[in-house]
Amino acid sequence: MIFKPKENTLEMDEKVIAQIRALGLDMIQHAGSGHPGIVLGAAPILYTLYSRHMKVNPTCSNWINRDRFVMSAGHGSALLYATLFMAGYPLTLDDMKSFRQLLSITPGHPEFGLTPGVDASTGPLGQGVGMAVGMALGEEYLRSTLKAKKEPPVDFYTYVLVGEGDLMEGVSYEALSLAGTLRLQKLIVLYDNNGVTLDNQASITFSEDILKRMTSFGFETFEVEDGEDILAIDKAIESAKNSDKPAFISIKTTLGKFSKLEGTNLAHGKVLEEEDVISIKNKLGVREIPFTVSNEAMEYFANQITSRTMKGYERYKKRIEKSDNKELLTRLLEHNYTISLKNIHLEQENAESRALRDFSSDVISSIHDDLCIGGSCDLFSSCKTYQEGEGDFSSKNRSGKNIWFGVREHAAAAIINGMCLVGLRPYVSTFLSFSDYMKPAIRLSAMMKLPVTYIFTHDSLRVGEDGPTHEPIEQLDSLRLIPGVEVFRPGDMNEVIGTYKAIFAKNEGVSIISLAKTKVSSLPESGISEVMKGGYIACRESGNLQGILISSGDDLQTAIELQKRFLARGVFVRVVSMPSISRFLSQEEKYRKEILPDKGKRIVLESSTAYSYYPLLREGDQLLSTTQFGFSASSEDVLKKMGLDIDTLEKKIEL
Repeated sequence: MIFKPKENTLEMDEKVIAQIRALGLDMIQHAGSGHPGIVLGAAPILYTLYSRHMKVNPTCSNWINRDRFVMSAGHGSALLYATLFMAGYPLTLDDMKSFRQLLSITPGHPEFGLTPGVDASTGPLGQGVGMAVGMALGEEYLRSTLKAKKEPPVDFYTYVLVGEGDLMEGVSYEALSLAGTLRLQKLIVLYDNNGVTLDNQASITFSEDILKRMTSFGFETFEVEDGEDILAIDKAIESAKNSDKPAFISIKTTLGKFSKLEGTNLAHGKVLEEEDVISIKNKLGVREIPFTVSNEAMEYFANQITSRTMKGYERYKKRIEKSDNKELLTRLLEHNYTISLKNIHLEQENAESRALRDFSSDVISSIHDDLCIGGSCDLFSSCKTYQEGEGDFSSKNRSGKNIWFGVREHAAAAIINGMCLVGLRPYVSTFLSFSDYMKPAIRLSAMMKLPVTYIFTHDSLRVGEDGPTHEPIEQLDSLRLIPGVEVFRPGDMNEVIGTYKAIFAKNEGVSIISLAKTKVSSLPESGISEVMKGGYIACRESGNLQGILISSGDDLQTAIELQKRFLARGVFVRVVSMPSISRFLSQEEKYRKEILPDKGKRIVLESSTAYSYYPLLREGDQLLSTTQFGFSASSEDVLKKMGLDIDTLEKKIEL
């Protein structure tokens, strides 16, 4: 469906759009950096969206039933801030003047939790698309879960602004494909179709028929031929809202509109010349003085929003007070993501003959919490993360708690970020070696301090025959290095339970669980509560301490066998389990010295790279790990070839 240009739009609408454009330009000029092209080209899109459609309350920007907007084209932050300021959000002209400056609330790319009205941190192109899909998925799940006789407590649209760059990134393909399959009908994608990328015209790298692609995904598509026509944009959005499918609206715009660089890549990320800015402002009919804003235009914009949404907001507050879902709604209102696992107890009978992923499976199926929803990347059967008895989330069942992400690691990680941003406590699983596909989204999870959980299995060289592509070597270290990410590598049933308890007790921060597929024995002195401190004595020495073996996960089995061999030789060593290095390092020095006294040589054993352990080592200590990729063979042959079998390790250790 194509929406063609109409007669001239209302004079005050044009005045507000001109003010948004001018303010965005002033911010970029004042900062000496930024992206003026999208400010000038896409301002009518954002203005139309906020003035006529977004269900928001600028004085309560975290209202749980608000519509969500994701600026996936995060380089357009000046446009977003200018729009939010003009719309009446609690931002000041001083905030606009401090754009891209140290400690301002108007950073170079949108940051969740920093700027009122920003619903997600964006910048890496395509990630916002995945998060928007997650928000729409989360809305469907919550609307179904929070049943109501009349109006559901959660009922909102998710809008995302994308450009050519977003649509080129593979993560957007994956996410939009799943959105269409799941028929997430309250997801609306606004495509700023200007035909330009940072380097050149988009046609040299982006030639497919995007509308046909979106139709094939299961989206209903719309076109607006003139991005200056807010009446056409308005009608397209309204039609999209009435669709029973997710919607994609292509809006033809001009990058750098009114600039002498308009329509070229030079307008994308280059500060404009002062003469050009003055010329643009003259064309727009606004004053040349920087940061001069019309109060009349601001009031008009803000009144459009409040007159349309405030009655609904007040009605919503009264409805919440009488809701049958008071407990769950209170958790959403208070952003309380914690989940109590105090009643979880697993059977001890097979504790010495099961894989760590099997213990994990038992815990996951015992949670039974409405906020805990998750899935796997076509690896439910391998990662064992299916919640038994909770049903599958699908186009026909919105209350299912198991999400079949398909083979889409890039998108799955971004999607659970979006789910968390609307109040859920999500998780996703795949093999540890494939965590590299998820790194950009994990990094954003950490920046936003989201309590999302990544469950990675097959975390050891002992996967054997699958070979080096599936044998994780550098992944644990690389994940441990991400600021704000806590990596747990439990070694037996008690540690698995303790890991989940530690994770779900947190209200913020990314958690990663790394699990082996190999069967393990119970650690002699393991305890559920011991995990809370990150490291503890898993098997004490029986005489005068001469060495300390430090390890985690299934490598602890080797450490304990080594302890027995040394004991047979009259050498007394301690085995320390280190399920979370970062958590252990955060403990008081007294406790750390109790576990790792200065007496005795420290030997770290990890069948991967192990640079993360360096803070625990001193001169003369020993690191037994690998810095090379593995081989395709039985796990025993692989370990022997790499010098990590128990016989070779025993010879390497000098005590």
